[in-house]
Amino acid sequence: MGSETEFGVLAPGEPGANATVLSTRVVTGCAALLARRRRETARLTGETGAGAPVGTAWDYGSEAPLTDARGFTVAREAAHFSQLTDEAPELTAQEIAAEAIQESALYTEDMDWRRVVMNTVIPNGARVYVDHSHPEYSSPEVTSPLDALTWDAAGDVVAHRAVEFLAGGAGAAPVNLYKNNTDNKSVSYGAHENYTVSREVPFERITAALLPFFASRQVVCGAGRVGLGVDGSGPGFQLSQRADFFERTVGLETTIHRPMVNTRDEPHADDTRYRRLHVIIGDANLSHVATLLKFGTTSLVLDLVEHDRVPDLELVDPVAALQAISHDPTLRTAVPLRDGRELTGVQLQREYHRAALELETELAPDGLDADTAQVLELWDEVLTDLAADPSLLADRLDWAAKYALLEAYRRRDGMAWDDPRLLAIDLQYADVRPEKGLYHRLAAGGRIRTLVPHECIVDAADTPPADTRAWFRGAAVSRYPEAMAGVGWDTVNVAFPGVRRGARIAMPEPTDLTREVAEEWFTAPDAEQWVRRVAEHRPGLVTGSDIG
Repeated sequence: MGSETEFGVLAPGEPGANATVLSTRVVTGCAALLARRRRETARLTGETGAGAPVGTAWDYGSEAPLTDARGFTVAREAAHFSQLTDEAPELTAQEIAAEAIQESALYTEDMDWRRVVMNTVIPNGARVYVDHSHPEYSSPEVTSPLDALTWDAAGDVVAHRAVEFLAGGAGAAPVNLYKNNTDNKSVSYGAHENYTVSREVPFERITAALLPFFASRQVVCGAGRVGLGVDGSGPGFQLSQRADFFERTVGLETTIHRPMVNTRDEPHADDTRYRRLHVIIGDANLSHVATLLKFGTTSLVLDLVEHDRVPDLELVDPVAALQAISHDPTLRTAVPLRDGRELTGVQLQREYHRAALELETELAPDGLDADTAQVLELWDEVLTDLAADPSLLADRLDWAAKYALLEAYRRRDGMAWDDPRLLAIDLQYADVRPEKGLYHRLAAGGRIRTLVPHECIVDAADTPPADTRAWFRGAAVSRYPEAMAGVGWDTVNVAFPGVRRGARIAMPEPTDLTREVAEEWFTAPDAEQWVRRVAEHRPGLVTGSDIG
């Protein structure tokens, strides 16, 4: 599993600054900071090869954004441009620069458009890139909800480092980043999740199970939002930043006509064995408890799907239910089911919890593993407190913490929900700067429960997970950066000295090429000898000149 976070981006005092330019500066800054750190390390150790190019090219070879899990492929000419994620944005840098100069003279004069970086793979195995008009951090693959939380939060550290780097540059204009999902001017940007699922499970079964779950899980993992409606013009507070932007139940799109269940069939792995469930309905969470439960509960529901044990909770209108539940922070709103019942969001979640607890207990007669036990116990605790009094969760859930803050200001200053100061507080909650972000200040003061020590999160910003192929990817870009011709989720392309010499390493199995398997291979003195070692141990994965 893993996460993708598109950060909100702003230039202080310059609301008209072009977002694509700002995002490009962030990604370029991230890559430049990594290059600087490599040079400093090389000077201290006496190593060579520290003059590698800034940034890492992305390998788009396995991207298939128009393949639909329902059994068809959308024609390219019929697709919206935002769906064509198999094309490199690096190719359009000049067009973006020209557009930016036309639209706004701001924040273009300090950009050297011959050296911009719109994609890089960083040492922890994550991808940092410009996704349309936002900088995105796509986390490395992990195998547990706790690790998903750790490497998702590591992305916030990466984002903060980029902000600091740009702020410290001589004459460079500062850029601020926010882990949120809307500008409250009708634009929403994503916080996606990815889960590896068995190809044998019919997609229709996945969809049926997830619609009631996604409509209701915002009571646990909503990030909270001031304003109702797409543009936020309706006064009030709601649980989710994303709920109002969804229009349909199922579909391939991610930025238009947003579906609750996305059907993109792009596994980034062996497509005969796996599919990747691409979840686009989630909010960007800062709370550790909310993030852990977002990944953990979804994983348990997918386990219910694989064992055909999902409770029958079919909703009359899933999209309407999603928005009705979001618009009621008292959590009293009940939504109609096809069987005639009406259940609240908390009650729907309790049905899933009950089914998951029963199944997991059956599957583990000798006792649950630690990760499963942690998720089930925390899920139960949160649902129990939500049913008793939602305000009890201000120390654990983003929406509840934010709501408590906003209500305190409203009582003190007599503010109505349409007061613009409340929007400013909403935004400030998500600021990635620890000294500015309200979430980070609450956490530092012990007012929000954390599950992973901060030093572990900082370490994860530089270190890949040890038990997936992300370790191999992160080690490759760290050990042989100058040889990386292009890196993807399931490939590493390596350039050798000479003309048209190189190799391609395939990584079709997400849990292969781990640290335990491959660490010794990286003692090779150069990339070519390293690839030969890989070919010796995994001959079927390596192709290229002079190899095999």
